[in-house]
Amino acid sequence: MSRKRKIDSDCRIFNEQWTYDYFFTQYKERAVCLICQNIVSVFKGYNLRRHYETQHKDKYDCLVGDVRKNKILKLKNTLTTQQNIFVKQKQLNISSLRASFQVAKLIACTGRPFVEGEFVKECLLSVAKEMCPEKADLFSTVSLSGSTITRRIEEMGDNLHQHLQNSSKKLSYFSLALDESNDVRDSAQLLIFIREMNDNFEVTEQLAALQSIKGTTTGEDIYKKVCQTIYGLELDWAKLASVTTDGAPSMVGSKKGVLARINQEMDRHNHSHPIAIHCLIYQQALC
Repeated sequence: MSRKRKIDSDCRIFNEQWTYDYFFTQYKERAVCLICQNIVSVFKGYNLRRHYETQHKDKYDCLVGDVRKNKILKLKNTLTTQQNIFVKQKQLNISSLRASFQVAKLIACTGRPFVEGEFVKECLLSVAKEMCPEKADLFSTVSLSGSTITRRIEEMGDNLHQHLQNSSKKLSYFSLALDESNDVRDSAQLLIFIREMNDNFEVTEQLAALQSIKGTTTGEDIYKKVCQTIYGLELDWAKLASVTTDGAPSMVGSKKGVLARINQEMDRHNHSHPIAIHCLIYQQALC
């Protein structure tokens, strides 16, 4: 039967005496040399003593008593200052990254060209130089190039898609609202909104997808985009409660419309047909 070893005998607790003897201090479960800042992962007196004797003994062994303690205190203050600089720099990097995402979000929400991020940065630098010139260099660290803004928006889109996938696993029922129209370039765009309800009767509504349709915009084309969205979000057809569309034939056609094809899909899986509602989207928008 193996005997249990205590933590102290396992050398996993830092001994304060090691600071005086070997110029080591504890930092985040590791022993750090105050002289050269090398790290020893295991709290073991032998490892610390070997490092001190091979690297620093000749120079620091002559320091004893208060002189040695004062030297240790000075080295500790130097190490703390260096660590604070790293922490501050890390915080500044995080703030710069968050600012870049905030500007990207504003650009996306207002539908502006992604390259306008560079113009926004020029404005920020001009304001900073006039009002707080000592912080102008800080504003210059915010990356707002066209490629960066594009990447930020893509990352936010991926994050929202992941959020939708996660929430779909907890929903009890959901309904869809579909609207197909042309954008400023006369390209067909299908908006798919989803309204979800969980077991606690909490209802959320959000844009599930914006699908571009190339070529024709028949009921089959729109239905394929709806299926692509449902499968992409890992939604269960059995939980589809209702579908809201406009009154276009491609949507409400009795044989080739989107609703008819959805009903056919439900029949194949022995699910009940969702409630079909049309001509309410535009009335809601007008209200």
